Amino acid sequence: MKLSKIGFFFLGILGLSSCDNYLDITPTGSQLVSSTQDFYELVAWPNRAYPINNFQYLVDDQWMKESNVIGVTPNINTINFLFQDDADRVSRLNSSSMYNQTYKYIGQWNNIISLVDESTGDADLKQLAKAEAKIFRAFDHFLLVNVYAKAYDASTAATDGGICIMDKYDLEAIPTKSTVQKVYDFIQQDIDEAIPYLQETPGNVYHPSLAFAWAFKAKVHLFKREIAEAKTAAQKALSYNDNLLDMVALAAQGGPTVVNVPAASNPEVLSYMYMTGYNEMNFGYSYIISPELTNMFKSADDKRFTLFFNTTNNSLQDAAAGTSYYSMTYTRFFFPTVGIKTPELYLMLAECYAREDNFAEAISTLNILRKTRIAGDAATLSVPSTRKEAMELVINERRKELPFGFHRFFDLKRLNIESDYQKTIERKFPIVSQAVPQETYTLAPNSRMYIIPFPLDVMEKNPNIRLNTDEVVPF
Repeated sequence: MKLSKIGFFFLGILGLSSCDNYLDITPTGSQLVSSTQDFYELVAWPNRAYPINNFQYLVDDQWMKESNVIGVTPNINTINFLFQDDADRVSRLNSSSMYNQTYKYIGQWNNIISLVDESTGDADLKQLAKAEAKIFRAFDHFLLVNVYAKAYDASTAATDGGICIMDKYDLEAIPTKSTVQKVYDFIQQDIDEAIPYLQETPGNVYHPSLAFAWAFKAKVHLFKREIAEAKTAAQKALSYNDNLLDMVALAAQGGPTVVNVPAASNPEVLSYMYMTGYNEMNFGYSYIISPELTNMFKSADDKRFTLFFNTTNNSLQDAAAGTSYYSMTYTRFFFPTVGIKTPELYLMLAECYAREDNFAEAISTLNILRKTRIAGDAATLSVPSTRKEAMELVINERRKELPFGFHRFFDLKRLNIESDYQKTIERKFPIVSQAVPQETYTLAPNSRMYIIPFPLDVMEKNPNIRLNTDEVVPF
């Protein structure tokens, strides 16, 4: 059995059938893939990217420059930013890089899982390659189901429309859409089958570690509100990697402009993946945070804000609106935006303690993180007396620690299932311009906007795939 690495890559794309686009590309050049080592190396995919442009403004943390909204022909960004849930989203989503790329990665994981046993090499390495591919396959299905389907709700998951489960390398497959419950069952099966064979220290940073796998397991349980299991998994992950970067000490040394923290030097990173690519955070105009989040940071000398955000430059934002934007080049500091990092482990663990009414332990866990972000007494939170108060502290800390990528979008979706934590987002806009009257736009907790439509090109190819909302498909 021999495949070319380039040919292997494109077989993975074609193997997605109607869940992805067919690409009319003929690979040129080849390098034979015949050994188990070759397959193992194919698990490592540097610069793996998950674009969030179809939903990045459906949150309370992101903002747009007013000139990019006022007088502009409506597009998916403006519709999302103004929470226009009666607008036609479907016809504006002809294709989706998020959808296509994620299933492309799944195609590669399936190829490895299906074909590595036929390769020449060590049996343990074959098992390792399959385990690593499975944990990434589970992660990619997790992202897809949380973008294109309803958040997990145990009372309805068995009937809620989900996504296509792609569990094998099959060029002839015409997949059908599974329920949210079946997708989560598949994700958890992959995780549990993978963990026994993964390594604490993989061959390089692009291979998944045991810390990442246990952290991901914790996240899946947390999203299902399986709190005891989530807590155990988070603690297990921290036993492998509990490193936090001391931003207070970094600031005292002059910050990342003096002491650079590139990707390889950031001890918090558990998985190297991106929204767009290595240099994604260089584009400040894409990463403007809202007045609400900006004000949350200003309550203390929070190094997560003072080291990395600009409040005064008016060329990329409307500074008078009270917004701010990320302004640190990626070569000086690597800011993980998607995937998982160790601070999220502390936040997940704190949430588990809060949900178990162990408020002292929840706040102690938050304070461990905060003391690496905030100098002095302001870092120490007091212990609240109710679960709702403790959860509010955890949620607020998640917003400040995880401001980009999928995090807030996913958090809003999962928390909106629970009446105690659901939120109606209000956005007053514009704040500076007087070209149009200011209005208040709202996004209800049960809005269908939280479920992103499948792209039209995917639905055209496969009649088995239809929207998980009541929006109209134009064919």
